[in-house]
Amino acid sequence: MKLAGISGSLRRDSFNTHLLKNVADLLPENVSMDILSIDLPLYNADLDIPEAKERPAAVQQFRDGLAAADGLIIVSPEYNFSIPGLLKNAIDWASRGKDSPMLRKPVALMGATQGLWGTAKMQVAFFPVFQFMDMKVVQQPEVLVAKAQEKFDKNGKLTDETSVKLIRQKIEALLNLVATR
Repeated sequence: MKLAGISGSLRRDSFNTHLLKNVADLLPENVSMDILSIDLPLYNADLDIPEAKERPAAVQQFRDGLAAADGLIIVSPEYNFSIPGLLKNAIDWASRGKDSPMLRKPVALMGATQGLWGTAKMQVAFFPVFQFMDMKVVQQPEVLVAKAQEKFDKNGKLTDETSVKLIRQKIEALLNLVATR
C-alpha cells in the first residue's frame, strides 16, 4: 500500500513537517509514503488544462504523486483559523479537472501548533473541500498536537506518547478506509 504525505508548511524546522516524518516512521512495514512538495506556482486556470496544453512541471509531479497513492495524509499548521494559503493553493491545483487525483481518495488530517487549540479550526475548514472532492475522511481519532514546542525533541522526534498513540490509531483507520475502497 502506498500513501502520499503533504506538509502544509515550507518552514525549515516546521513542527508539521516533523510530525509528517514521525507519521512515516510509524507506518507498518507493508506501507510506504512519499512526501510531496507543495512549493507550486499560484493557481492560474490559464496554466491548467484545458486552457494550457500541459500543467507546470512541479504541478504535474505533485498530481502524479497523488494519483499514485492509495491514500493521503495531510499535516498542517493553522493560519488565521483556517487552511494555510500555500496548502490551499496545492489543493486547488490537485482538485481541478475531471482527472483530479483527489477524487474519492481516503484522507487523514492532522496538525501541530505552538498554541493551545492544536489546529482544530484548520481541520474543520477542510471539511467542505473534502466534501466537494467526495474524499473518504478519517474522522476519529483527531490528531491535534498543541504546544508542539514541548512535544518534539531537538531532532524533530515526537516525544508525546499520547500523540503517538493517536497517530497510530489514525493510520490504522486510514489503512482500513483504503482497504475497503
